[in-house]
Amino acid sequence: MKFIHTSDWHIGRQLHNESLLDEQAHMLEQIVALAAEHQVDALVVAGDIYDRSIPPASAVALLDKFLNTLLNEHQIPVLMIAGNHDGQERLGFAARQMAASGLYISGPLQAQVNPLILKGCDGDACFYPIPYAEPAQVRHVLEVDASSHQQAMACLLEQVQAHDSQGLPKVVVAHCFLDGGSESESERPLSIGGADKIDPALFRGFDYAALGHLHGPQYKGAEHVRYSGSPLKYSFSEHKQKKSVTLVELSAGHTPKITLLALKPRRDVRVIEGLLDELLQQGEKDPGREDYLMVRLLDTQALLDPMGKLRGVYPNVLHLERTGLMSRQQGQEIGRDRIKKGELDMFSDFFSQVQGEAMTEAQQQTMSRLIEELHREQEQ
Repeated sequence: MKFIHTSDWHIGRQLHNESLLDEQAHMLEQIVALAAEHQVDALVVAGDIYDRSIPPASAVALLDKFLNTLLNEHQIPVLMIAGNHDGQERLGFAARQMAASGLYISGPLQAQVNPLILKGCDGDACFYPIPYAEPAQVRHVLEVDASSHQQAMACLLEQVQAHDSQGLPKVVVAHCFLDGGSESESERPLSIGGADKIDPALFRGFDYAALGHLHGPQYKGAEHVRYSGSPLKYSFSEHKQKKSVTLVELSAGHTPKITLLALKPRRDVRVIEGLLDELLQQGEKDPGREDYLMVRLLDTQALLDPMGKLRGVYPNVLHLERTGLMSRQQGQEIGRDRIKKGELDMFSDFFSQVQGEAMTEAQQQTMSRLIEELHREQEQ
């Protein structure tokens, strides 16, 4: 069994009020090409297909075009689950009817995790789709005592463990936050205060765990417990990430072979830093000048319309930070604070910076005595 694992498409998303639909269309075209090139037996999407529970019509049309190409032109089955951004009922509409065409959608949580056997050229595999669900929803649907995401997922995975796959590899598809995972600013928290975290050990007993929610490609606990990551950068906090989809090759009794297939965006998301004049000169020769940019200016003086000047060279500057100006203002504030302090406090600060440790009480008393003597000499 050979399949591509991907997630967190967030179709319809914007970056600083800039539509990313064209970039998403380009990304989906690459996924189709990779699926065809590697002759995969299936495509698995681990949640957050859309960015909103009620997606715009343009986002629905883009997904429809993609699915038609993959299912009808390439005859590649697609398995997708709802994530925390998706409207479960809307995503799962007519799922039973569409299954006949090779599109398997797991929208709302069901009382039973229904296994799905997908055929492969070199062997079949048993997939267990688990859509995102709040603990309260799991409590209600499964009629179990689950007050946390950890307990809720444990209850669901008990069903998977108990199912007899007749020797076929078991693949769990879920949308969750594993403890220790590396987060990005663009991910919506599943809960407040860390209650959404799940122990990666829950997934170790399966042949592969195809996970969604975290946007950086990574694995936790074991290499086969893996996040594919999002195929595009959805915030400037992701600017250092290398985006990809995950090619998985499974056979019964063997460790899965995992390969990351790189994706190339139409426009990258980058952070650049420097003085305004230097950046303007660099921009004339920058092959990526149409990328989506955050610019950090190091100039410490006032500037006339820096955003307008930058956009004359870099048309897609989305965010500007005056890092140099902020550093200067912070330095002025520190200076004002020091003026307010007495001589002993100022020397204590200096001592700590040089020595790397605070003055002892005896040293403070000695310094205080010396300062008093200096003041007396000045008064005489």
